[in-house]
Amino acid sequence: MMMSLRKLYTGAWMLTLCGCASSAPNDTLYDALGAQQGVASITDSFIKHIAKDEAIFPYFAKSSVSHFRQGFQTHICDISGGPCEYTGDTMEDIHTGMKINEADFNRVVELLIMALEDNGIDYPTQNRLLKLLAPMRSDVIKI
Repeated sequence: MMMSLRKLYTGAWMLTLCGCASSAPNDTLYDALGAQQGVASITDSFIKHIAKDEAIFPYFAKSSVSHFRQGFQTHICDISGGPCEYTGDTMEDIHTGMKINEADFNRVVELLIMALEDNGIDYPTQNRLLKLLAPMRSDVIKI
């Protein structure tokens, strides 16, 4: 009986150890998002959600989709630890004069979460990304 309990505990410990190794703590958020292909797919999903949202689309109606796509992908790649370096305008410069209110800001976050879910991004990974984006809130809401 004692031997089988020891094997059980050893097996459980090894399983736990292997489980940790498979979610390698050194993986970047960029990798967890699916690297270049994942970030591109998330961006495309995000753009589709924006285009369908009557409250949010007017903020983007005069934007170049290709310019937004490239800038957003590069920004997400950069802040998530990918190989990109975002050199575009600051979030404050981009959003100044747009009069974005808190409700619309929150809706855009919801649309981003929907895009992440569309691409099978799990909640812990979503939260890691949102945590990096959250400090930019005050640069976006300018009423």
